[in-house]
Amino acid sequence: MAIQDIYPTALRLLGRPVLVVGGGPVAARRARGLLDAGAVVTVVAPVASPALQEMADAGLLTWEARPYVSGDVDGVWFVQTATGAPEVDAQVSADAEAQRVWCVNASNHEASAAWTPAVAVVDDVKIAVNAGGDPRRAMAVRDAVATALETGDLPLRRRRAHQGSVALVGGGPGDTGLITVRGRRLLGQADVVVADRLGPRELLNELAPDVRVIEVGKTPGHHPVPQSEINRILVEEALKGHRVVRLKGGDPYVLGRGGEEAEYCRQHGVDVEVVSGVTSAISVPAAAGIPVTHRGLAKGFSVVTGHEELSEVPARADHTIVLLMGVGQLRESASALGEAGLPPDTLLVSWKTAICPTSASPSARSVPSPTRPRQPASQILP
Repeated sequence: MAIQDIYPTALRLLGRPVLVVGGGPVAARRARGLLDAGAVVTVVAPVASPALQEMADAGLLTWEARPYVSGDVDGVWFVQTATGAPEVDAQVSADAEAQRVWCVNASNHEASAAWTPAVAVVDDVKIAVNAGGDPRRAMAVRDAVATALETGDLPLRRRRAHQGSVALVGGGPGDTGLITVRGRRLLGQADVVVADRLGPRELLNELAPDVRVIEVGKTPGHHPVPQSEINRILVEEALKGHRVVRLKGGDPYVLGRGGEEAEYCRQHGVDVEVVSGVTSAISVPAAAGIPVTHRGLAKGFSVVTGHEELSEVPARADHTIVLLMGVGQLRESASALGEAGLPPDTLLVSWKTAICPTSASPSARSVPSPTRPRQPASQILP
């Protein structure tokens, strides 16, 4: 049987009787897949594997502990052989052929009337691969396609009408390799992307041409699209039946107003999913070789903005302080933290907020400030 002789299709077996002949591990796998499809499964085999016995004991299938007889194929819609005995599988296959019932012959794929593909499921997409009767090759192709779908390298977008939704996706600190797999997959499914200035913007170039990108990015002191308008856009687009991705820099819940957006969506009856992202509060120090905690040096850390009152921040030598959006008020923050008890020789390393971690380097500003006592550059500085 050549691959050209195959007509790919999908069987809807819900509530329909099917037969599995054989009791080993292969039979158990096939029976489990048929059960997942909703079929009414009968297994015929003198001996059953523990997995099959468990399914039978649970009432999921019927196991008849005896050898196969020709009448077993009567009235079934589909047959799977897996006895490990070619002569038995051949007899089952011949009986099924006489009854015009589709049968997979596990012992001889060339003589089999049907083939079982390698299958994977990603969201509501089922991938089935046949590879000329070579199951290992089929599994390799299946896994590659599934991985590409999961990572967003292949599109999962629905083309027919569907219920709208919003996903608040943390894109990380700007490097496209630091978005999560889930975030990348949702981006590949999006109909509309509401984008920030500091997210992984290169990923926008990979979107399908018909995906709309709505720019709502902010710069210091300039917010052309107010938060109330962003909230309205998310709900309005979702209620039109679109899958909306709010692509943010960092993490949606770390000074990203993700909580406000999620609450607004839920108040208006819109399904919302929140996908955490790599926050610059941790990734940027890490890019410079600075762990925010380190045994014997820093037992904890605080993340605050440079616009807030700093008098309540722990002023301890074993505590790392991360200031976000704090470059403009760096000296004022350093002074406030000094007044709170940090010694004047505490090391300060500052970054411009738009720098990605893979290319970030500390700016050459070392003024009295809030993180750790000054140490030799060769040591780790939390």
